[in-house]
Amino acid sequence: MNYYFNKTVKGTFEEVIEKVTEGLKEEGFGILTEIDVKETLKKKLDIDFKKYRILGACNPPYAHKALQAEDKIGTMLPCNVIVQEIEKGTIEVAAVNPMASMQAVENKKLEKIAKEITDKLEKIINKL
Repeated sequence: MNYYFNKTVKGTFEEVIEKVTEGLKEEGFGILTEIDVKETLKKKLDIDFKKYRILGACNPPYAHKALQAEDKIGTMLPCNVIVQEIEKGTIEVAAVNPMASMQAVENKKLEKIAKEITDKLEKIINKL
């Protein structure tokens, strides 16, 4: 089982960020964090890097269910989605596979939650 699923799409980096954000919203996710890796590496290390953004996505009802089932699961939240420019006009979007992450946690209640979140994230990626 892969720890992520991904899709490469055509468009500008900002257009794809918008599409991903809208897709997440449609499935009940909000963006809690947004890390601009390119900007951070330039600022902290003076390294030029490609356009690469990490979106920390959270679906509050599912996060609540997961935390009720396993109080340490917060160490694996939020669900990260990355958007990176492979080359101008070619953008890759990848999301964490919650089913792969949850294999490390022995909790049957979490399995169902992870499956539902996995289905939602895969749907978002596939619709791009």
